Amino acid sequence: MASSKNDGSNKQTTGNDVQKETSVYEDEINLIDYFLVLWKRKWFIFLASIIPTLIVGLIIFFLPRDYTITYTYDVRDQFRDQFRDQFGDQFRDQSAAGVGNWNLTEKNYQVLLDRFYSTENTDKIVNKLRENGLNNQASLISGAGESLVKVLKFEVLPPYLDLSKTKVTDPATLEQFQQLKAQLLKLTITGKPKRDLPKISLVVRDNLENVIPVSVVEGHLDADIRGFRTRIADIDENRFDLELALKTNKSILAKLKNIKTAALDKVKSNITLQFDISGKTEYLPVEHQIQAAESKTIQLEEQLVANEKKYNYYKDLLVLNEKLLAELKGKMSSYYTIQQFHLFLTDSMDSCKSRELKSYLNSYIKKIENRISASAPVTAKPSVFTVAKGTKKKTAIVFTVALMFSVLAAFLLEGLKRGKI
Repeated sequence: MASSKNDGSNKQTTGNDVQKETSVYEDEINLIDYFLVLWKRKWFIFLASIIPTLIVGLIIFFLPRDYTITYTYDVRDQFRDQFRDQFGDQFRDQSAAGVGNWNLTEKNYQVLLDRFYSTENTDKIVNKLRENGLNNQASLISGAGESLVKVLKFEVLPPYLDLSKTKVTDPATLEQFQQLKAQLLKLTITGKPKRDLPKISLVVRDNLENVIPVSVVEGHLDADIRGFRTRIADIDENRFDLELALKTNKSILAKLKNIKTAALDKVKSNITLQFDISGKTEYLPVEHQIQAAESKTIQLEEQLVANEKKYNYYKDLLVLNEKLLAELKGKMSSYYTIQQFHLFLTDSMDSCKSRELKSYLNSYIKKIENRISASAPVTAKPSVFTVAKGTKKKTAIVFTVALMFSVLAAFLLEGLKRGKI
């Protein structure tokens, strides 16, 4: 019995060994078959891999090269720094800084990009390029879509902080980070051929330096108009309170004078009346109370006069700014530049009747002039660089893909051939 069991186990072991040897032999045969197919179709695989690679390589090699030119702008608040040096830290004219300079906080930078890449503005660039005979670049920009940021690329230095990667949670500190301003702005223009790049750059630069500021000014005028309307409304709202306080104070003054007259009819009088000052009860002679009431009356009257002057002044400023805004809105669809707006401002000086309006408009003109001067790049004629085509990398990718498909096609052809036999 034991021997029969051993015989059975030996037979089973021998059978397994035979199966393993057969499997290994079949694998060897399959590998040899694969190798034979590859060897048989070697010229097909070679040509199917090399020819597409050569074609793509030659196309890339003979395609016109792209060239880039980069303009750098100093976007520091020079206007603000100028007045800080002159008047110290007391200078806080945010409007002047906004109109007279780039004022590139992270928020304002995003607004700048939105305005520049807007369909309305890119259409202006395209039309201007075509007017200058640069149809190829015009077609490239109009058909770029989301790739436009590669053709016309912006970069700020130092880059803005990514607050999502910081551990700062204090709201005041976060607000300070958000108010950090860029020091430099870089504009990189990609185009071809090389001889046309200076012309292309002039069109794009002119748009950034002279057309985009018009939309910035428009935004500030909108804000200023809202501010003037708010101030006018505040004066209207306070007028009733001031007039009521003046009327009440005059009534008190008249009654105090009656008390004094009655007191004078007596031989002697040391009358003092209770007087409430800042929640404290005091006793003052009538004469002092009359003087206080008269002083308060004068203050209220002067406050009403001053508010009336402010009301008329803000109303005149509102009319003036609405006139300026209407000029911009009527020209925004065209290629209207900040130089043309500056000319309109100087022509408007004659229509200003009051000295205050002329002073305001003259100050505003200087801010616009400062914005124009701040738009010049650091280097007017920077170097032109050649964009690498990446021929080696692209042809290597094409060769790899072509090799894979040619090998697959070789096995398919061999399978079809054997199937017919």
